[in-house]
Amino acid sequence: MIFDNLVPAKVWIYFEEICKIPRLSKNEEQIRQYLLDFAEKYKLESKTDKAGNVLIIKSADPEYNNRKSVILQSHMDMVGEKDSTTEHNWSKDPIVPVIDDKWVKAKDTTLGADDGIGMAVQLALLADNGIKTGPIECLFTVDEESGMTGAIELEKDFFDSRILINLDSEDEGELFIGCAGGMDTIAEMTYMKEEADSNHTALKISVTGLHGGHSGDEIHKGHANSVKIMTGLLQILTAKFRIRLSEFNGGNLRNAIPREAFAHIMCDKEYVNDIKRYTAEYIYQLKEEYSSTDPGIDISVSKSGLPSFVMDQKSHKSLLNALEKCPHGVIAWSADIEGLVETSTNLASVKFTDDSIRIVTSQRSSVDSSKKEIAGRVSRIFTENNATVNHSGGYPGWKPDTNSEILRITSLSYQKLFKTKPVVRAIHAGLECGLILEKYPGLDMISFGPTIKGAHTPQERLDIETTKKFWDLLVDVLINIPAN
Repeated sequence: MIFDNLVPAKVWIYFEEICKIPRLSKNEEQIRQYLLDFAEKYKLESKTDKAGNVLIIKSADPEYNNRKSVILQSHMDMVGEKDSTTEHNWSKDPIVPVIDDKWVKAKDTTLGADDGIGMAVQLALLADNGIKTGPIECLFTVDEESGMTGAIELEKDFFDSRILINLDSEDEGELFIGCAGGMDTIAEMTYMKEEADSNHTALKISVTGLHGGHSGDEIHKGHANSVKIMTGLLQILTAKFRIRLSEFNGGNLRNAIPREAFAHIMCDKEYVNDIKRYTAEYIYQLKEEYSSTDPGIDISVSKSGLPSFVMDQKSHKSLLNALEKCPHGVIAWSADIEGLVETSTNLASVKFTDDSIRIVTSQRSSVDSSKKEIAGRVSRIFTENNATVNHSGGYPGWKPDTNSEILRITSLSYQKLFKTKPVVRAIHAGLECGLILEKYPGLDMISFGPTIKGAHTPQERLDIETTKKFWDLLVDVLINIPAN
C-alpha cells in the first residue's frame, strides 16, 4: 500500500481504492457500482436517483438518536488532465499516486483529490462504528465538473437532512459559506476549406509549459492562457507573413485555464526563418511577463507534413479577431468581501472539427446580473464575427449566511482543535450548494476541506497534514451536532 504510514489510515485506504477506478465526468458507472457495493458490504441503506447520484445512509448511534441528521456531500467524478506527451487511457488506467514530501501527487496526471478525498472521508465515516454520531446521510453526485447535472437533476425528496456539509473545498483553515454562480457561452464558427499550396511550407506551432489551473480558484492569479498566447502570435504572423491557418486546438475543459495550444499553418518558404525569429522574440517577451506565474512557458516551431486544406481567409480573420477580443480573467472584485473575485470569464478551449470550430467559454459571478452581463458581452463578440452562440450549464450562486448554526458549530470545533480561528469566506469557484439549495430551501450549509493545489492540472497535489485536520474537524463537528 502506498499510504501505509499515513493517518487517518482508513481515509487513505479508501482514497487509494478510489484512485484505481476510472471516473471522468459522465463516465461514473464504475465508481457508482463501487459505492453501492460498499453499502452492501457494510449493510447500509443505499439508493440512486434518475441522475445517477448515490445516497448511503448510516443510522444514529443509540446514544445519539435525538440528534439532527446531517448530510455529507461530495462529487464522484473528476477532471482528467495530462501532459500531451503522457500516455493515459482515462477509461481504464488507474491514477498512480505518489508521496512527495508533504504532498500526495499523481504520476503525470491529475490526482482526482477533487473530490476523491471528500468521497474517501465519507466512506471512512460510514465504515467506522467507533465514532458516535447522530444519523448521517452521504450524497455522492455525478458530473459536477462538466455541468453539475447531478445537482441540477437531484430529486427533491432524495434525502431528509436539513444540515449539509459540502466536502469539496480546497483550502484548509477556511470555512466557505457562499459561492459564485456560473454559465457557459459556447460559439460555433463554420469555415470553408481551400486547397493548400504545395509550394508553401507547413509548420506546427506549439504553446506548452503553462500552469493552467482551476478557472474559479485560480482565475485571479494571472496565469497565462495558451489560447490567448497562440492567438496573439498568429495575429502577428498573419499580418507580417500572410500565413494560412489549417488547424488550431487549445484547452480541454470548460472549468480549466488552458495550458497548451497547437496550430498548423502554411507560409511562403522564404518566411520560415523570419517566423522562427519573430516567435523567439515573442516568447522572450512572454517569459519576462509571466516569469513568476508561468516560468515554464514555451513556444516551438517545427516543420510538419502538408495539410489537406487551409481555412478560407475570411474565417481565419474572424476566428482570430474573436479570440483576441474575447475577455479572459477577472472582470470585477467584490465590494463586500475583500479579496473575493465577484465576476470572471474563462476562454477555455478552441477545437477544430471537420467543417466548424467550437469555442467554449465559462462565466462566473456572485451577482446574477453580472454573470449574464459578461456572458452577453462574450456572446456579442462571437456573433459579430460570424459565429452562432448558445448558453448552457447555468447554475445559481449560494448566498452567505453569517448566522448559520452549522457555521457556529464548525467554527467552535476548529478553534477547540487547532487553537486558532478559521477564516470564514465565500468562494469564486462553483459549488453544488447553490443548486441543492434550490431543491431544498432552508438548508443550513457549510463547505470545508483539506488543502489541494493545482486542481484540474497534472500538478494537482493534496496536502497530507491538512487531510488529517480535515478528518478531525469533520468528526468533531458531527459529534457536536445538537438535538432536534
